[in-house]
Amino acid sequence: MPSLDRDQNDADIDLAQLFRAIWQRKGLVLGATLLAGGAAFLGASAIAPSYRSDAKLLIEPRQPQFSASGAASVATEPLPDELTIASQVQLLQSTDLMKQVARDLKLYDSPEFDPDSRPSALNDFLVLFGLRGSPLDLVPEERVLKSFRENLAVYQLDKSRVIAVEFTSKDPKLAAAVPNAMIDVYRQLQSGAKLDSNSEAVRWLDTEIANLREKVRAAEQKVAEYRSSAGLLPLGTDASFSSKQLADISTELARVRGERANAEARAENLNETIKAGRPTDTLDAIAGSESIRRLDAAESQIRGQIADASTRLLDGHPQMKALKSQLAGIRQQMQAELKKVAAGLENLAAVAREREAQLVAQLNTIKADTARAGEDEVELKSLEREAAAQRQLLETYLARYREASSRLDVGSSPADARLISSAMEPAEPSFPKVVPITIVTALSVFILMAIIVMLIELFSGRALRIPGHAAMRTGPGSEEIKTSPVPSSTKRAEADIASDPAQPKVGVTEFLDAELATQDLLDIPMMGRAPAEPATEKMADMPSDLVEEDSQFSAQSVARYLIDQSASVAFAISPSGDKGSEGTVALLRELAGRGRRVVLVDMTGSGRPTRLMSGEAELPGITDLLMGDAAFADCIHPDRHSTADIVPQGRADIRKAMKGADRLTIIVDALADAYDLVIVECGPAQPEGVARLSQNGRHEIILSAPNPQAQELEAIMEAFEKVGYSDLVLMSASLPEGQTGRSAA
Repeated sequence: MPSLDRDQNDADIDLAQLFRAIWQRKGLVLGATLLAGGAAFLGASAIAPSYRSDAKLLIEPRQPQFSASGAASVATEPLPDELTIASQVQLLQSTDLMKQVARDLKLYDSPEFDPDSRPSALNDFLVLFGLRGSPLDLVPEERVLKSFRENLAVYQLDKSRVIAVEFTSKDPKLAAAVPNAMIDVYRQLQSGAKLDSNSEAVRWLDTEIANLREKVRAAEQKVAEYRSSAGLLPLGTDASFSSKQLADISTELARVRGERANAEARAENLNETIKAGRPTDTLDAIAGSESIRRLDAAESQIRGQIADASTRLLDGHPQMKALKSQLAGIRQQMQAELKKVAAGLENLAAVAREREAQLVAQLNTIKADTARAGEDEVELKSLEREAAAQRQLLETYLARYREASSRLDVGSSPADARLISSAMEPAEPSFPKVVPITIVTALSVFILMAIIVMLIELFSGRALRIPGHAAMRTGPGSEEIKTSPVPSSTKRAEADIASDPAQPKVGVTEFLDAELATQDLLDIPMMGRAPAEPATEKMADMPSDLVEEDSQFSAQSVARYLIDQSASVAFAISPSGDKGSEGTVALLRELAGRGRRVVLVDMTGSGRPTRLMSGEAELPGITDLLMGDAAFADCIHPDRHSTADIVPQGRADIRKAMKGADRLTIIVDALADAYDLVIVECGPAQPEGVARLSQNGRHEIILSAPNPQAQELEAIMEAFEKVGYSDLVLMSASLPEGQTGRSAA
């Protein structure tokens, strides 16, 4: 069964009505705006102008790169950090600096900086009754400094090392002179402070340097005495005497060991060659012997002689024997010389071994001495470090002393600040800005008046309407549908129509008819009026079987027609009263049976559709919506015999509810966005009332007449044609006997 979400607001704000209300009161709003703007213009023009000027100062180290003596600066000062800049800002606002500027510019004589010296009558009155302290209790200097601080602004520019000094005064010349004077005094103070620091540094360093020189001399004396007592002679390098001697002996020992090994190898090789009888000519030891070379030459000569004599003489010849004897003697001498050479090599090896032994002994002795000297060197190095530290400190102090002395010789030291923008005499006042003040005041009053008008409209209820967005669900599994806001097109009646409790209950459209009648609109009776001319020729020849169920005027035919036309809203007029209303209920259920999502809005006086569909008469409905007494979802109820829904007439007073008659169109359109078709049952309403609700032909008009008469239908159609409806849908349907619910009614 269809249902609705109940998370709805009772009313929404009509923005169009708010803007219309502002437009309607445009005279008041514009008048107040112009009045406020004029007052602001006159007031701003009457204020004495004040002028503002500023100077900018860059904070940076300004130490000269070279001192007066020509020596380069020892150290480079770091750039100022945020804390340094903030400290300089505070220094520029110091009382001593302001006092000096005030004295230099003679501000103590200016009435602008000491207005309390000439108090006004109002001020005397306040002081007399204790409402204010007497400004004359302060000394003139304090009063001038107080005014000075109020007009002074010193601040650091964002993300920079620039400080701005800003001053406001009624005199433009003074507004420019004060920042420049403050910067000049500040730089003088900075320069003087640096000179004082240099002078103090020179005096202090002079004493410290004298003490350090004595300490350095004493430390170096200790080093020399200890070196002498420990025998640690300096060699001009980092190595000590013992380590140097140890290195030399190690080198000599390695050389001697090499010579010994070489002599032994050569002697052994020669002896083996001699024993084996191999030639010794290729040996290095033999090649260097002069005797062996002579014997070798003599042997070669004798061999030549023997070879020459053998061609002429036999082996037994005396000459041959003599030659061979000489050759044997030479060979013996050769063997003797080879043995001498071998013996000499062995002697060299023996000498080398002896030298090696001596060097090893000497090396061991030096090693022991070196181990003992290491302990002495530790103490020596400690003394040397102490002397070096004292010497380095002395050199540092000497460098600073020379730098400070050079600054004193120059006679001045630049401040760590540079003027990058001096204050200029302003041509225009900084306050008051007449045009901006006038514009801002006028705009503020305009906005304020608009807000006041809007609040009046909201609190009076004229700017409230049915919620512009209502979330609905029609049936299980269906998607959520949201209705768009629809602005009211007509004004709500302001006058309240007097009510009589004795009168029978009337419907919404019937009361709307009565309201139109009070406005001298056309009052046409719905029944019994003879038309001046036939509304249509078809009505004169209307068939007698008009009421048959299968005719073209049955509920089924009208339902098919509405579906084919894709109608979204239809107004049902029941000239015969409850009978016609029952036919409208039959049409609603026929549409619901065809799968359409439909809702009926009961605007009858009897409430017959409500009792037929819900079985209850006192349910919240359309009048409660108009009064704002119920939420949208609370006023929609299901039909007990179909899937259709109904919005009952409601429980609120119809006469009070009709004060919001303009909201009827909004409610109907909102329902049309949530349902396939909305049928508004108007009962026996007049055409003018229906035209007011349906906005002249935007929707279908259904005449629900179960037993129609041609003459009556002609009169009805003629009346609707006069208000703009030429096409009406006739329906002659009625409810089945089982659904009329007469007993319940």
